[in-house]
Amino acid sequence: MHTEWDLLNWSYIETWQTTLPVQPEGTLVRYRIRAYPADGSAPLPAEDGELFSYLVGEASAPEWAAGSITYQIFPDRFYPGNGEAEADSPPMWNAVHGLNDIYGGTLRGIIQKLDYIADMGFNAIWLNPFFPDDDTHHGYHATDYFAVNPRLGSMEDMHELVAAAHKRGIRLLLDFVANHWSSQHESFQEAIKDPTSRYYEWYHWIEYPHDYETFFGVMHLPQVNVNNPEVRRYLLDSVSFWLGEVGFDGLRCDYALGPSHDFWTELRQVVKGVKPDAWIYGEVVESPATILSYEGRFDGCLDFPLMQAMRDTFAMQRMNLSAFDTFLHQHEAYFPSTYILPTFLDNHDMNRFSWLANDDVRKLKLAALCQFTLSGPPVVYNGSEVGVRQKMGMWEEDSEGMAECRRPMLWGDEQDADLREHYRWLIWLRRKNPVLWHGRRQTIHLDETAQTYAYARFDEQTTVLVALNLSEEERVVTAVHHHLSHTFTLPPWSGQIFLAARP
Repeated sequence: MHTEWDLLNWSYIETWQTTLPVQPEGTLVRYRIRAYPADGSAPLPAEDGELFSYLVGEASAPEWAAGSITYQIFPDRFYPGNGEAEADSPPMWNAVHGLNDIYGGTLRGIIQKLDYIADMGFNAIWLNPFFPDDDTHHGYHATDYFAVNPRLGSMEDMHELVAAAHKRGIRLLLDFVANHWSSQHESFQEAIKDPTSRYYEWYHWIEYPHDYETFFGVMHLPQVNVNNPEVRRYLLDSVSFWLGEVGFDGLRCDYALGPSHDFWTELRQVVKGVKPDAWIYGEVVESPATILSYEGRFDGCLDFPLMQAMRDTFAMQRMNLSAFDTFLHQHEAYFPSTYILPTFLDNHDMNRFSWLANDDVRKLKLAALCQFTLSGPPVVYNGSEVGVRQKMGMWEEDSEGMAECRRPMLWGDEQDADLREHYRWLIWLRRKNPVLWHGRRQTIHLDETAQTYAYARFDEQTTVLVALNLSEEERVVTAVHHHLSHTFTLPPWSGQIFLAARP
């Protein structure tokens, strides 16, 4: 026991420690913590009796994860796969009247566009939900975790997609939702009709049958009881199915804050047992401390803190370069290098970066250059690389909410070719230079007045100098790192890199 004075609470704090017996690697160890008062009164459970757990062994990410460059595909809005190999503007999309309608993208459409994805250089795909659901365009109202939504395609189409992607060196990540599903799920329909049903315990009832725990108050999305053994088995069996039988290569775990850490620990045990080199990362929209608390459960989490800093700095200019530089140093120091944080500028749940930047493509290109030269593996939301834009913000009056950032993918002449080639170059640059994901980073220039910033990424073999100009004036920046010096002439809102082998 260790006792210390806590200034915040103005009282003594006692810290107790114990040692657990050694267990074989791969063992799932569970425990609860209780304090037994000396007066013999009832024991006091820690965290309301929460079950704690850990998985014995080194919690390392697969080697391929750090070098991944992921393309996020929103299936309904990507490509219809109607047999028109290069249809610039699919007819069925033009007939849609609202952004919450079904546009008609399919798995067959994704298969037809795999060559585009591979040619861009992406080596992983995060596929937004494709399970049968209650007819939403986004797929997050799932009714069956072991099937493909018929309007997107068949199980045969899915097997073909996985095989065709793997043939091109592209891995597939499943968007896995463990916290909630549709009120049309068969288990919920039975539970709400019969309180004696075995499925009654699958849910958190507040006042049966009309009130129950939900995902942010959405009654169509009941929260499931992941601590119920049958629910847990259902979810974990579905993960085993998609990884083991269908061939997915990893998971993006939606709303990871919902289920307990114990659930995610057991999920890791199952996933690594089925596919040891699978990549698991979480969506944790919380503080860095909370994000790091999933170490040992996930291989990492989506980098929401960096996303916000990038949008504040490059799109909205409400974070100055000094603050951004300080953030980067603290952020890099806080997280272990083995805890991989995929980076992104936008996704299907937020206003696109381009909307925040008033459609100034220079700002998007500059932010992407910064993103691709930082350590975290980049994720690109389909359409961001070709100029898909919003017509209004998600929270504006008369908007269609989150659907505003889910406008369909552009094809053919509708694409911004210059922006697309910029992304293609960034992907090539990153794939050819591993120093960008495993090397060290050092700030070598910062001029708040001139709005210029430069840093070096380096290891024992290679140095990459990155220079950024966030002003409306041309700037000349001389960047020096050890033996290497280079002078950049930077047009307004632009960036450049200089690559050299170390002597």
